[in-house]
Amino acid sequence: MPLYMCNAVSGTISAKAKAEIARDITDIHCAITQSPRYFVHAFFFDDSPAKPIHGKYVFLFGNIKKGRTASQKAELVKLIKASIHKHTGIARNAIVAAMADVPANWVMEGGKMLSETGPEDR
Repeated sequence: MPLYMCNAVSGTISAKAKAEIARDITDIHCAITQSPRYFVHAFFFDDSPAKPIHGKYVFLFGNIKKGRTASQKAELVKLIKASIHKHTGIARNAIVAAMADVPANWVMEGGKMLSETGPEDR
C-alpha cells in the first residue's frame, strides 16, 4: 500500500537516481509510519515532453493509508523532496509533492485487506 508515483520531464531523473530515490522513499516511509518495507511501492513516469504540473520539473504523488497525522505527512513530503533534490540536483522549489489518504479497506496487499489502525503485520 503506500503507492508513490513520480512524474518528471523526460530525461530529468536518471535510472541510478530513480533506484536511489525509490530506496529513500521506502526508508523514509517505513521510518515514519512503521510499515513493512514490502508494502512500499514507488513508480516513475518520465515520458512527459513538458513540465508535468505548474511549471515544476518533478511531481510526486503519494497514496498513503488514511490515519497518518498531518505532521507525519509533512515529514514524508519534506524528506522525499530532499531525496529527489539530493539525487537529481533539481531545486526543491521545482519539485511538487502531495499526499492523499486512502481508506485501508480499499486496499488489499499480499492477499489481505489492510488494517484500519496501527501498523500492518510484519
